[in-house]
Amino acid sequence: MGWATGYIDKLKQGETVQFRPRGNSMTGKIESGQLCTVAPVDPGTLRPGDIVLCKVNGSQYLHLVKAVQGVRFQIGNNRGKINGWITATSIYGRLQSIGP
Repeated sequence: MGWATGYIDKLKQGETVQFRPRGNSMTGKIESGQLCTVAPVDPGTLRPGDIVLCKVNGSQYLHLVKAVQGVRFQIGNNRGKINGWITATSIYGRLQSIGP
């Protein structure tokens, strides 16, 4: 069970969630502790630059879509690290807004 499991469960039920992620991997786009609102998403609407709540190789991230290749999505942080490629079943929501 990861830090986002409860939020992912709610997103799967169609709910919008809010949380304050901790860490510096998204600095410049999301600062540690900022209030993030994430809503369910149709993966077919995702484009590079979108920020998604997803799972890559068993780890949960609120990270960037770096590339889209058909039904695959490359996920990475805002510091140049690539987490890997995933399919739509591993994407749970898209960032809608960032608060203080």
